[in-house]
Amino acid sequence: MRRYGRHLVLPEVGIAGQRRLKGSKVLVVGAGGLGSPAALYLAAAGVGEIGLSDYDTVDSSNLQRQVLFGERDIGRSKLAAAQERLEAINPSLHIRRHEAELDRSNALSTIRPYDVVVDGTDNYPARYLINDACVLLGKPDVFGAVYRFEAQASVFDASRGPCYRCLFPEPPPPDASPSCDAAGVLGALPGLVGLIQATETLKMLLGIGEPLVGRLLLFDALGMRFSEFAFAKAPRCPRCSRARRNGSLSDIAEAAEAPTTRQPSVSPEGLQVELRRRPAPLLLDVREPAEFAINRLPKARLIPIGELPERWKELDASRPIVVYCRSGSRSGRAVRLLRARGLDNVRNLDGGIEAWAERVDPNMARY
Repeated sequence: MRRYGRHLVLPEVGIAGQRRLKGSKVLVVGAGGLGSPAALYLAAAGVGEIGLSDYDTVDSSNLQRQVLFGERDIGRSKLAAAQERLEAINPSLHIRRHEAELDRSNALSTIRPYDVVVDGTDNYPARYLINDACVLLGKPDVFGAVYRFEAQASVFDASRGPCYRCLFPEPPPPDASPSCDAAGVLGALPGLVGLIQATETLKMLLGIGEPLVGRLLLFDALGMRFSEFAFAKAPRCPRCSRARRNGSLSDIAEAAEAPTTRQPSVSPEGLQVELRRRPAPLLLDVREPAEFAINRLPKARLIPIGELPERWKELDASRPIVVYCRSGSRSGRAVRLLRARGLDNVRNLDGGIEAWAERVDPNMARY
């Protein structure tokens, strides 16, 4: 009574509502920037069981935004560290750990026992997979996304409104949008979005208020402005329309998980050998200037990916070119762009400068 007193005095919650939270089960997919604050506040609010789905370990780069973890957790399993922290907040909480990648083989069985799913992932294949599984199982999908200084949030619940595919029917190319690792994100921004996700989850569990069903909430941190737009159920949605509501996970979900077309590439070790030869390949860095200032390969030329369509003619087409970014995603797009313009001797650095730092130059600064 004392612990949840601030809930109990709310007429919309009361003792009955608090008991309802205690009997509820929520799955948080991704124990990262979004999943961390969402799980913390769901645990504090008295949700009885929280499932955590993640298969990563804690890295020092996580600590800028993933508030579940501290310095002492670096190198540990995220789920082990998260369970310890959440149980310290609420000892009566039951944690169920799903320490494997969510995929088509396990998505339905993983999601089925839960009342609500919080999508804290940061990639398109996972978002489409979670959406499709939630539609098939009739579960609400509480969505959040962050990018640099911008954020989105919504609730996809096909039983009373549109799903994710009603808004975005087809997944974009796998490398169409860079991850937080590549693009960066203001550390406090995932905290705000994770709290919105936790709030929407609690509202649905309690059956109160107006959830973000059929509404996409947009946030601009630099301007400190919220806006939203409404969207309706798509009559021919490839997943939640009447004709597609039954069955197994769709072929479209499988397409979302398909690997990218293999680009001509070179390993970090192979590039190290080539750089000792004369003439050495031209190194093209397609990251942003702020990234270039942190680390770079010797004598690399900087042309950010956004400027490459206008500046590609600055490159010496007679020389072999190796393109790199942080992890290989943006450079893959650059390779396609340059080859489409007739530059045939262009390759991607496998794994980007992160792989170079890990396998060739361990003393290189990393971010």
